[in-house]
Amino acid sequence: MKNRNFVNLNVNPCKCCMPMGASIAFKGIESTMVLLHGSQGCSTYIRRHMAGHYNEPIDIASSSLNEKETIHGGAENLKKGLKNTLRLYNPKMIGISTTCLAETIGEDLQRIITEFKEEEPLYRDRVFVPVSTPGYGGTNYEGFYFTLRKILETIAVDTTPTDSINIIAGNLTPADIRKIKEILNLFDIRYTILPDVSKTLDAPFTTDYQKLSSEGTKIKDIEKMAGASITIEMGMLISEDLSPGKYLEETYGIPLYRCPLPIGLKNTDDFIEILEKITGKEMPEKLKEDRGRMLDGMIDSHKHNAEGRAAIFGEPDTVYAVTKLCLENGIQPLLISTGTKATKLKRLLELDLKKQDEGCMILDDTDLETIRHYVKELGANILIGTSEGKFITERDGVPLVRIGFPIHDRVGAQRRTYTAYEGSMQFLDEITNTLIEEKYSHYRENMYEKYYQKG
Repeated sequence: MKNRNFVNLNVNPCKCCMPMGASIAFKGIESTMVLLHGSQGCSTYIRRHMAGHYNEPIDIASSSLNEKETIHGGAENLKKGLKNTLRLYNPKMIGISTTCLAETIGEDLQRIITEFKEEEPLYRDRVFVPVSTPGYGGTNYEGFYFTLRKILETIAVDTTPTDSINIIAGNLTPADIRKIKEILNLFDIRYTILPDVSKTLDAPFTTDYQKLSSEGTKIKDIEKMAGASITIEMGMLISEDLSPGKYLEETYGIPLYRCPLPIGLKNTDDFIEILEKITGKEMPEKLKEDRGRMLDGMIDSHKHNAEGRAAIFGEPDTVYAVTKLCLENGIQPLLISTGTKATKLKRLLELDLKKQDEGCMILDDTDLETIRHYVKELGANILIGTSEGKFITERDGVPLVRIGFPIHDRVGAQRRTYTAYEGSMQFLDEITNTLIEEKYSHYRENMYEKYYQKG
């Protein structure tokens, strides 16, 4: 594709902004309210995206900066916002995420919070976690992990040794988090999972509405993460300066194990092997059965998957995990892409991709216009990514299998399970069935064009 004549322009971005990732991370903590320090439109945009994806009521406060505060500073607005939020929601913790405007005018969050506590002694016992997340500073991927790290830097201070392990979860669905917890319980492991969105972003129906969820990772458990025996961090592409697990290792000496998101056979095996190593226990019988069923399902679908030519896009760790799933099932990734800067992605997949017949293009820091161009040029017959790719399906007819955030054109994204053997097999079945449907919906036309000769 020819280089554009303009700089830093995204057409149909393959990413969301840093405050979006920060908000998702904060929503996995008990009784926590998110306040965006910036213009009101930022909180509206994020509420809309999260409510559409999770199908849950999403409250996000705003300091509502306007022209006056842009010139004279937004400290007073932020203090009013904090006071109103505490009065209306009574949270145990407020996560304060900056936006482009607040960062551009140079707001000092820590100073403003210190002044607020001095001026409002009634709220000195509340936890305030400020996070610098300008939209131009990165994507929702960086915002998510950076926020988790800042939460630990602020709260995790109790170094009393425990036999609990830390699980730093990726940006998974609530159903995926429930699946991870189920596996940990099968190994009879004491753990703290951060963040725990299993009920905060997929709550059961109740007759009485609660402004804030009492579910999520408990603040007292986060405090004790500094004394845990081990940390397992899900994510292979997190930079060291954003990594929550690396912070705990460097600051408190807690051994760090990293593994990919447990999507696919090999990636799930890697996660299970870490649990076997740290517990000294064999894989539970339930997981052995699940693994056997996945192997059986892979055999069932392999002949169909061999016709798959995939274009994969989304957050770096999701893209990495989906690519591994495709490769171990005979689906050829022709295009692997992410809107995040992730130069390590190519290096991690290099050996695996050498084994396939055709070459594969890997793009980072890209947009969906570029992705669409290469989908057509390379002849991909299936898209795997977020619902932001649906316009490629609408315009070019290439079917889309949805995974990641956001998914706005389908109901139930929060209930989808992609992880572990069972979730991976369900996801693979969806990919396989999409390939079958695509094949037979054009089968007669394709055969006619391929074999019919005039005269």
